Amino acid sequence: MNGDMIGAGLPRIEGPLKVSGHARYTADHHFPDMLVAVPVCATIAVGTVRHIDCGAARGMPGVHAIHTKDTIGRIARLPEKSRLQLDEKVPPLQDDEVRYYGQFVALVLADTFEQARDAARAVRVEYAAGPPDVRMDMTPDDAPEVVTERGDPEGAFAQAPVRLDETYRTPIETHNPMELHATVARWEGDRLTVYETTQAVVNHRGVLAAMLQVPEEHVRVVATYLGGGFGGKLWPWTHSLLAAQAARVAGRPVKLVVTRAMMFRNVGHRTNTQQRIRLAALDDGRLLSLRQDFIHHDSRAGVSEESCGEATGYIYSAPNLRVTGAACRRDFGVNTAMRGPGVVPGMYAVESAMNELADRLEMDPVALRLLNDTARDESKDVPFSSRHLKECLELGAEKFGWARRDPGIGAMRDGDTILGWGMASATWPGMRGKAQVSVGFHDDGKVRVRSATQDIGTGTYTVLAQMAAHETGVDVARIEVEIGDTDLPPGPVSGGSMATASLVPAVIMAARHAIRQLLDVAGRAAEGGEASFDAGRVMPGGLAFEDVLRRAGVERVEGQGVSKGSSTDANAKALSIRSFGAHFVEVAWQPAIARLAVRRVVSVIDGGRIVNARTARNQIEGAVHMGVGMALFEQTHYDSRHGAPVNGNLADYIVVTHADAPEVDVTFLDYPDTALNEYGARGVGEIGLVGVAPAITAAVYHATGRRVRSLPVTIEDLLG
Repeated sequence: MNGDMIGAGLPRIEGPLKVSGHARYTADHHFPDMLVAVPVCATIAVGTVRHIDCGAARGMPGVHAIHTKDTIGRIARLPEKSRLQLDEKVPPLQDDEVRYYGQFVALVLADTFEQARDAARAVRVEYAAGPPDVRMDMTPDDAPEVVTERGDPEGAFAQAPVRLDETYRTPIETHNPMELHATVARWEGDRLTVYETTQAVVNHRGVLAAMLQVPEEHVRVVATYLGGGFGGKLWPWTHSLLAAQAARVAGRPVKLVVTRAMMFRNVGHRTNTQQRIRLAALDDGRLLSLRQDFIHHDSRAGVSEESCGEATGYIYSAPNLRVTGAACRRDFGVNTAMRGPGVVPGMYAVESAMNELADRLEMDPVALRLLNDTARDESKDVPFSSRHLKECLELGAEKFGWARRDPGIGAMRDGDTILGWGMASATWPGMRGKAQVSVGFHDDGKVRVRSATQDIGTGTYTVLAQMAAHETGVDVARIEVEIGDTDLPPGPVSGGSMATASLVPAVIMAARHAIRQLLDVAGRAAEGGEASFDAGRVMPGGLAFEDVLRRAGVERVEGQGVSKGSSTDANAKALSIRSFGAHFVEVAWQPAIARLAVRRVVSVIDGGRIVNARTARNQIEGAVHMGVGMALFEQTHYDSRHGAPVNGNLADYIVVTHADAPEVDVTFLDYPDTALNEYGARGVGEIGLVGVAPAITAAVYHATGRRVRSLPVTIEDLLG
């Protein structure tokens, strides 16, 4: 066993392939006789298609087919009680109804992208249009549902000496990973292979099989590399179904790459939220009551919950608490998961309210959180498997220099620049999904790790190699990782910060199973005697494993390992498994030129045992930058006349650039959480984003005296 591997900051093993251009992403796949597909998108948000005129487009060079609902063939609905995941419930090109602007209403197939694009522009569609409803204000369509509840929150609030009642809003945010969504579909007889931009190859295969009505074993999904996912590539979108069905009808491979404009309409977004927070406390800051009532938008084409109350029930001790949630349906495209779904906007509201309460009490916000810390998950009435929020807060304050903070508004300066300091807590559930892994010793001296999971840029290739090296003692340079293909043993989704935690038990089991088989081969070859395995060699004698296999005439031995989902684990159910953290932020406000910037961020994360310190730090740094975008820049606007995204491009939709990126200092606490797996590892992909926005808005208030409760913060908010 190689004890130096777990926790080491190993460089990404696939890095050389990526920087040299040898890593093949979905759109890099080409096949002979392949057609290129470009969808025709609706220019209304509500109504029906009356007529589609394809005459001019069909006569254009290179065009092979133009599909509408009359020619594409049947694409079935996913059964309501299916175990499979899908956000947009309505199959594409199966009826005349238009449910959001940009919805696919036809599909052009041509020899080249340019030919298909030009022909798609030449298709004329006649609509019966209705007025779209893309208002941002929200009232629930149905009665709010109670998410969690305890005590008498209304009574406690009414009697409390200190009360806060405010509403916080977050806008629609659009996914914009570097890699566009894409599908390359190829049929060989009745068997389908799809190269896909997906965070869940196994689920994607199941959805395609169910909706295209072919046996699951006849479908293969490949996602070797992804250029970012962030939740938007978790579940299949309609372009994938259209590409696969069009390839079946054409009898030729089909490639469909979603354009950047379609990224704003057809492949999901984080919905906007409106959250009323009511806090009640004693004069010393102890919470008496916490109420959160949230509303979020849903599309008419699918339902995707934004559970803003996920963390509210356990983040602090509050004897009286109620969280309710409700949806409001509008004529937007379908919303979906975005990094930290539910918890990120939910904690924005809760942590913003905690910062306001601290100001009202004239109390340090770190001290307020420490006072209300708890060793027990009061929402489930179970202990935490591991909770070190206190250490995150205290160490973060020390590293940031929080003791030097002058609480006066605009009191801290650097020359003509006013500094603002703010902070917030962070949390995310620790989860483990089902996973299978095989680990094999081969006579060429390689150890191969295989699982149908995927690497979305987070380092899954590398951590799998590290875990296999740790368990076998074989040098990591001799470990080969095969993932991103449903022909491999089924693996977990790359979402919810649970891929690594899910793979740990399966890798351990598979490696130990493979070692037992190797020793069995060694024992047979030696005609008896006890054998052991150390650092890639069989003892006694110190023979390399590949030599043992060669002498025995065995090409390979392979062990299988499985991991059960934590949701079915009795031990996990008896505990609350969560990660915690704290973010401290400094903003710089220059009123003379109306310039606001985030200068530096200190983040301390309690994420269990960190398998790879380098890739984990990359995750937190990237998430913090995403939090800067959430707080200061990102917001999708819609035209009320036709429901189109107004800023549906990267010139008008503002994201964080290098010029906006603060200095980020990341520290991981080392508290392994063995309730989740043997290594004690939890995930860190989401928690780096949770809490960043409220820390920034607190810092903005400290610098400017302007309390902003609706994101993003604008210069107009600070000058008005």
